[in-house]
Order: sequence, then structure tokens, then C-alpha cells
Amino acid sequence: MSISWGTIKQIAILVGPMLLPKAIGYYRSVRAAPSIHGIPIRPVPANVARALAILFITAAGFLFKTLPFFSPENIFSLTQSRLQIPTDVLFTRLSGLRTAGLTATDDILRSKINSLESRLLYLQFGPDVITDCQFCNAEDPKSYLYYALPAILGPHLYNLCILALVTSGLFTGKEGAVWRTTATLAGSAIALLEVYLVSSYHYQGNARATRLEDLDAFYWKMRIYRNLMIATVDGVIGWVLYLSSTNRAFVNPPSTAERVETATKIVEMMRSKLNAMGIVRNTVNRDTDLRTRSQNYWVQESMIMGALMEDREVIEGVKNALENRINMQMIATDAGTYAENILGPIEADLGMNGQT
Repeated sequence: MSISWGTIKQIAILVGPMLLPKAIGYYRSVRAAPSIHGIPIRPVPANVARALAILFITAAGFLFKTLPFFSPENIFSLTQSRLQIPTDVLFTRLSGLRTAGLTATDDILRSKINSLESRLLYLQFGPDVITDCQFCNAEDPKSYLYYALPAILGPHLYNLCILALVTSGLFTGKEGAVWRTTATLAGSAIALLEVYLVSSYHYQGNARATRLEDLDAFYWKMRIYRNLMIATVDGVIGWVLYLSSTNRAFVNPPSTAERVETATKIVEMMRSKLNAMGIVRNTVNRDTDLRTRSQNYWVQESMIMGALMEDREVIEGVKNALENRINMQMIATDAGTYAENILGPIEADLGMNGQT
């Protein structure tokens, strides 16, 4: 038993007003998670950028396949013929449209759609299944379904392989691995949905169509829907992968163990820098010449800074900086880089002296 579009619309009208506010609230809470937990937004990692490029190319390919140029021809639409037209008249019209006359495939198709039942199955499964299947017959409609299953599932299996690649921990790391289950379920769901729709389609409904406009070209519609659904799934997976990898959404706060580990690393780093600074101070204080030069430097530095702070332009610059709120994070970063550049060569020299 098939589900009509009217039933789907009624379900959407009844369920939509209840689910839409919850979906919007969930989306807003997910988007606000990074700011709540103080997690900064970062650029797209290189491995995720490669995955997004693959998803974009795959989705674009499936979208291009929806164009009429790539669609198999429908001889009834091509010849503007009704479903009940005699076979000889149908193929006479088709021969007039072919510059080189009927092909061998046309001759095979001519022998396969000489009954109303076979024409109805033609609209359900398309020309390739009707022409190529050697064991199918109109008395057993399911035989056409069995033959068509590989062609139906082929694009879905290909897309599942793509989704498995872009959500692989080896290819995209933990940023893509967190979406592996979601991507697999989404790809499998649309594959099962198409199989269900094809198998439950009431193909005898076209038997009552007396005009070409009344025919339901189910095979050609499902082909468009299939490519659109696959492209949509790839686009959604790429979107959530982008949001989560850049900390724009779907961010989980760090656990207590991770926070303790991060704090421990920071303390250890500061301790090593303080040890290096202590070594430098001890070295300066033990050497008479270095100690004298250091004292002279700080005396001179104090005099220079005192003179600068009395300058009117400097006073106005400090005042403007305080009014415009100095970016302390940038200053701290610059100070850390400056300290690393100063202490790095000294630590290297001390290490060499210790080895000697």
C-alpha cells in the first residue's frame, strides 16, 4: 500500500507546528554552545576541507544527473503518444524522430511493450529494465523489481562509500568520525525509502489515463528524487561537519579530565619558562661584568621610560588605548612569542653548555 502525497502533506500540517518550534529551539541552543563554554571558533582543518571538497563534488554530480540531458528517453513523451496507442503507430512515430531509423534496442523494446501491462511496467521501471531483463515477464511484475534492485541501490551504495570515506577517522580524524553513524543511517534510510516506494507503487493507476498529461512517469520522477535526496544528504553532512569542525555548533564541553590535563600542561609550560628565567638570572648575577651591565641597563631604561611617559603624545596615546579597550589576548600572545624568541637561544646555549 503506497502513501499518497496528500497524506504526507496532511501529516506535515499536523506535526509541523509542534516540531518546528522545538527544532528552532534546539538549533539555537546548539549554535550558542560554543559561546557558553568559551570555546573559540577556528578555521576549517585541512582534513575536513578535503572531505568537504569530496562531498561538494559528489553532491554536484548527483545534481547534474537530474538534468534532462542525462535522463533516459520516455518514448511516450518523445512521440507525444497515449499509453493505449498501437505498437506499430508508436514505433512509426519513433522512427520518424530517429535520423538513422530504429536501433536494435528499439526493436527489442518493441517486442517487449506490446501489451498494456508491459507498458505500465515500463513507466514504473524505465526502458533499461524492460529491454535488458531476459527472465522478466508481465505476468510476474516482481521479477522486474528484482532485476531493477541493483540499478536502484547502486547510486546509494556509491554514496555510502563516499560518506564512509569522509567520516573515516583515518581520513578526517575525530571531526568526521563523530558523524559516521549519522551519515550511515541517513544514506541507508533514503536507499530503503526508495526501495519501499518502488516496490509499493500502484502501477495499474496509469491504466485509466487517456491522455499523455495524465500519465505518471514514475521511473523518471524517482530518478530525479533519488539524485536530489542523495545530494541533500551529502550537503547536510557537509554542513554539520563544517559547523562542528570549526566549533560553530554541536560542540561538547571539555570533560573534567581534559580540563585538568590542559591546566597541568599550562602549569608545566610556565614552570619550565620560570626555570629558564631563573637560570638566566643566576648566570647574570654570578658574572660581575654581566651584573654591572644589567644594572646599568635598568637604570638607563628607567630614565628613558620616565622621560617617555612625561611626553604629551605618549600620554594621549595611552589614554586613547585605554578608552578603546586594549585587546589583552593579542598582547599576551605577542608577549609570549617575544619571550619564546628571547629564551629559546638561551635555553639552547645552556643545554649545550650542560652537555659539554
